[in-house]
Formats: sequence, structure tokens, C-alpha cells
Amino acid sequence: MVDLTNYGLTPDLIQQNSIGIPARITAVHKERYALICEQGEIYGQLKSSVYYTDSAQDFPTTGDFVMIKYNPDGDSQIIQTLHRRTKFSRSDYSGHAVGYVKTVREQVVAANFDYVFVMQSLNHDLNVRRLERYLALAWQSGAMPVVLLTKADLAEDYEELLKKIEKVAAGVKVHSISAKTGYGLEGLSNYLLPGKTIVFLGSSGVGKSSLVNALAGSEVMQVSNIREEDSRGRHTTTHRQLLMLPNGTIVIDTPGMRELGMWEVSDGIGEVFADVEIYIGNCKFSDCKHETEPGCAVKSAIESGELSLERWESYLKMKQEAKFTAERSFFLRDKDARNKKNVIQNRQKKSNERKH
Repeated sequence: MVDLTNYGLTPDLIQQNSIGIPARITAVHKERYALICEQGEIYGQLKSSVYYTDSAQDFPTTGDFVMIKYNPDGDSQIIQTLHRRTKFSRSDYSGHAVGYVKTVREQVVAANFDYVFVMQSLNHDLNVRRLERYLALAWQSGAMPVVLLTKADLAEDYEELLKKIEKVAAGVKVHSISAKTGYGLEGLSNYLLPGKTIVFLGSSGVGKSSLVNALAGSEVMQVSNIREEDSRGRHTTTHRQLLMLPNGTIVIDTPGMRELGMWEVSDGIGEVFADVEIYIGNCKFSDCKHETEPGCAVKSAIESGELSLERWESYLKMKQEAKFTAERSFFLRDKDARNKKNVIQNRQKKSNERKH
């Protein structure tokens, strides 16, 4: 028998009216889900009448705890998605069919994790602007972000770079590590605890799989080589997967996410750019656009060197992208609602015609 508390399950996640037995999603394979439950590793599929109707039931993802109707002779039936403590979300414009209408839904790509290992390599791939995006995403998730600068064995002198990263990642622990040599891995012991779940977030070639193998002490994940000219690699991870390390720590590896247009990141942006937002609201005029107005605190900070122009422009760009994503999501949800209303009206009309 498997004790799901070792996989992070706590009693408060199970609602009083829940039926079935609990399980945790370990991988998603299109319409089929890999799960771990008290009976061990199994597979399951969604109950259509629950998930493919006009209900508020969330489609499960890797890391989710669910209730299932266990089937010892085949795929079990997933009947409920339990409350999520933390999650990564983005807009799913492909939608799911509900009443013959495609709907725009929140796409959760990982759930129920305690720490986010935000990974960037100390080679050609290191990108401060991308790091800001990942940090906004991590803060928004509700979990604690930790920055890992990988491949320290390939960097000759990275002290100045480390200072720059620490300034961008204010309030976040930054570790430089090497999965190849083991350098810096002992500094991660405070996060690698039994029952704790860590999600790995980083682009392809950053060394996620190598780190998992180093922490596991064996090759549990395939590692692909990177191109030397641009330090990029192929996507070794093709789907999100959850696995337990020998010490009881649970890790979720995600494919390199190139598009970071998120469902909602306002809180995350506020955390990442707290050093920028302290100036907003201190201007002479309450409706200051921070362009040509006199008494602008932002312009004054840039001119004095307290705030870098690059940092300000990065903040504006991310805010604009977040606004665009939010407006697009709202427009499509509104459009879907109108389409759905038309479908219902047409069905009612046809039903009335048949009666007459």
C-alpha cells in the first residue's frame, strides 16, 4: 500500500462530500493520465459527464490531487479535481468542447508544489529579461521561487553576473551550481525535504534533467546534448512528469516553455519589480504617465541612476504583455459566452418547433 501523505497529500485537500479514493497525477498523456494511489501506479481517464459538461470542474494536470473510482482491471475513472495550493497557469485558447462551443479556459500546467527552481545556465543562454519573466510566473504561482544558475563549471568568472542576478531577484535565494561536478548542490538541502514538491522551470538545454539525475544519484531522466554555438538544446522533456527522489522529495519537470503569456501575473510582476513600483505613486500628479510630466518620480529616479532605464523598460514591456493577455482572454471568454448562449437558444427553438 502507498501512503499518499509521502506524496504531499494533506487531509484539508479532501472535501467532506468527496467520493472515491485520492490519487496524484504524475504525468499527462493527452487523454490518459498516469497516477499514484494507495494501490500503486495506475492509469486513469476523465469521467466525461463530469469534465466535458458545463461544470466548474478543473481539468487535472501534473501534480494535482484527484478523487478516482478505482478499477483494478483497467483505467480508473477520475471524478474530481481537488483544491490546489499552488499552480502555474496560462490561457488555453484551444479550449475544450462544451455544448459544441470551444471555450477559453485557464490551462494549469503544474500544481501543488512548494518551491519553484527557476533555472538559468551560466553560459550563452543566460538572459536577465527571461529570468524576470520566470520570476513573475513563480511568484504568481503562490510557491517560493529559488534561482539556480546552472553549469557553474563552464563559467570562469561569474561574480559580477551573480551580483546582477541577485539585484534582479531581490528577496529570492540565488544558488550557483554544477550538476556535473556537484558544486553547490549541498546548498539545496533546505528545499530537498521528504513530502515537499519542487517544480523545475527553465528553457531547453538549461540542465533540468541533469540536475534531477544528480539529485537522484542515478540516471532517471534522459539528458540531451546542447549546441555549443548557442548553448541551446532539444526539449528532452516532452511532457510534464512527477517523480520521487530517493530521499522522498517530489520533483515536477516541465518542458521548456517558450511562450510565457500567462493567465494572470499582476501579483508576480509586483513582486519581481518591487524596486520599480516604489516610485509609482510618488509623482507630483496622480495621473502621471511617466513621460513628459514635471515632478515625475520615475523620471527622477532614472536620471539620478537609482533606477536603470533598462529595468523600467522591461517593467513596461511585461505590464503591456500582461494587459494584452488579460484583454484577449476577456474578449474570447465573452465571445464564447455569447456563442454558448446562441447554441442554447437554437436548441430551445428547435425543441419548440418539434413540439408544434
